[in-house]
Amino acid sequence: MDTLARNVVERRRWVIAAWVLLAALGGFGASQAVSALSYEFSLPGQSGYETNVDIVKQFGSGGSAAPVLLVVGDRDRPATDDEGQRVADAASAAVPGARIAGFADQPALRSARGSAGVVMVYPRQTGGAEPYGAALPALEKVAAETSGRLGVPVAVTGVDALVAGGGGGGVDILAETIFGGVGALVVLALVFGSFLALMPIAVAAASILTTFLMLWGLTAITDVSFIVQYLLALIGLGVAIDYALLIVTRWREARGDGLDDVAAVRHAIVTAGRSVLFSGLTVAVSLAALIALPVPFLRSIGFTGLLIPLVSVAASLTLLPALLLVAGRRLEWPHRRTTDPDSRLWHRVGTAVVKRRWLSAVLAAAVLVVLALPLTGLNLSDPTNDSLASRGGPAAAAITAVRDSGLGAGITKPVEVLTTSPDRVVDEVRSVPGVAAAISPPQWARGDLRIVDVWTRDDVSTTEGADAAARIRTVAERAGASVGGAAAQNADFISAVYGNAWWIIGLIVLVTFALLARALRSVILPLKALVLNVVSLAAAYGITVFIWQDGFGTELLFDQQSSGAITVWIPIAVFAFLFGLSMDYEVFLLSRIREEYDAGADTDSATITGVTRTGRLVTSAALILFLAFISLSRVPATDVKILATALALGIIIDATIVRGVLAPALVAGLGRANWWAPWVRSPAGDPPSPDVSRADSPTSPAASPTPALATGRHRHADASDSFEEWRRRIADREHGES
Repeated sequence: MDTLARNVVERRRWVIAAWVLLAALGGFGASQAVSALSYEFSLPGQSGYETNVDIVKQFGSGGSAAPVLLVVGDRDRPATDDEGQRVADAASAAVPGARIAGFADQPALRSARGSAGVVMVYPRQTGGAEPYGAALPALEKVAAETSGRLGVPVAVTGVDALVAGGGGGGVDILAETIFGGVGALVVLALVFGSFLALMPIAVAAASILTTFLMLWGLTAITDVSFIVQYLLALIGLGVAIDYALLIVTRWREARGDGLDDVAAVRHAIVTAGRSVLFSGLTVAVSLAALIALPVPFLRSIGFTGLLIPLVSVAASLTLLPALLLVAGRRLEWPHRRTTDPDSRLWHRVGTAVVKRRWLSAVLAAAVLVVLALPLTGLNLSDPTNDSLASRGGPAAAAITAVRDSGLGAGITKPVEVLTTSPDRVVDEVRSVPGVAAAISPPQWARGDLRIVDVWTRDDVSTTEGADAAARIRTVAERAGASVGGAAAQNADFISAVYGNAWWIIGLIVLVTFALLARALRSVILPLKALVLNVVSLAAAYGITVFIWQDGFGTELLFDQQSSGAITVWIPIAVFAFLFGLSMDYEVFLLSRIREEYDAGADTDSATITGVTRTGRLVTSAALILFLAFISLSRVPATDVKILATALALGIIIDATIVRGVLAPALVAGLGRANWWAPWVRSPAGDPPSPDVSRADSPTSPAASPTPALATGRHRHADASDSFEEWRRRIADREHGES
């Protein structure tokens, strides 16, 4: 790190010029990258997905794509078969190539009471963000015209119509990034009290644009999911600012100790820069694990997620120091904040936690366990019809009418069966518990191949509906058919991803442990950090299930009903992102505790000082990431909202309960055991612990027995000489322990 610092110092203007060039190219490449993103959710090798591919290949529509439903008639004005046939003919003319079935010749599509009938339409997909972007407006026009001409109510509904009617269109990613950036700027202004707040924003902008440039190149090699644009912009914003905040804070602290600009930059890189490097590597490793999953959609998130922290680390360790040397001193105006990193609030918190370490640990762990309890009822699926309909609109009213008519809620996402024996399949699946109806219109034929659509009484996004769909699949496959549809593809996703998750998670844990053991020179500290991370993740999952699946607070926070389920890909994506992001704060805290301990403090004093000096920093960093995730939650798609909720809650839980209470309590409780490592000879033992209850100020000697550069209590006549002396003292101590 010292070599890197020296090179940046000597070539500061070249470094800035290189990043300006990359950012300029990234500004051009961002739009190119976004236009090249994919909207495919493929599962190569999985039977449900392969069946869906065959259905689309043979029939041009359907498979995992849900049908559009034209609901004809209501309780006050029932529809006749002739009217149903006219609506079906009009739909066929308006959407050429669509696969259509109507209640005129399929009685199963008419409600038992005869009040309403359904014309099921499978339009050809156009690809892109709105696969039914042309078909939906055409069918809505058909509904309006036939309703007026026939005098019978006609409404368009279905999954895509519900999403479109509820405001599920696109989002301006630039506007959302600016929204998150403004929030971050407010927090940074409060932290620094000067124009230094602009420095992390500049680093984040360069990081994001450079990553978009790399993403553009990645799209030329492989398919990249459209979701990564939101993750790249908003998570990239939070991560880059977090890393920059840590380094700028340490630079100000060093300058407050009397170091000149060059020595302060070198000190910041050698200390805070080391923590940033290991934190970034931890995030990158956890996200890179997604690349190993047999799902292209998740692999693309893994590739992009790998780039986000690595580019942010590179910018924080090169561009930021160069900017600090060129403009840092000028931007310190009006300097309304002290350079002293100590926080009296966090000193009191640290002192109280260390004094009552085991009580604090038990209470914090109990809170996390309670938050994690809803996870036991996790249901992995797509949002339910009721959740989509809660956003209102004509499509919502129509789907409610279908549900109340007794046709079966599963009609929005039927199980699609590809077979050469349709009559046999229909006869066998009709007797399956939970089945509402099955149809196989004669026009749904290509040679010997026929399609049978089977739907359930309950929404397939509910546990009951999913179980019924699984039974349908078993019976149909036993009859020699192939089974597709959304429910089958979701089941295959769960099997492919979560069936392989154990060894991927194990690999992440092993690599992360190795990185942290090297960074912290301890075996116990990384083990503790990993265990706490797992508990923190479980709590984040649990509270997300409580809000989104169980519906507590969903309407208040998001103005829609609960999703009734957690989208199948979200838990693994949350793990990959949150495992690394939440580990950042543990690394920041534990690295500072280790530094204080190496400087001569006992474990209790080092813990209090670590909490005191990272409390304000980590709280600000967590708030910035939280605001970035709030911006992400503004994306209309329900699954992205769920993802943003889990990430935001995970960051807050980790920055408060885990980092503020549980982690320091366990470090204090474990005492000398924290510092054990077989490759490092530990000192003879902790010095006698002071009475932490009497440590009445963040800068008391008992709380901070660290070298002058680490404390900020002394000034040095020759800053550069002091920096080298501090480096030699730390190196001599490490050599003596080895």
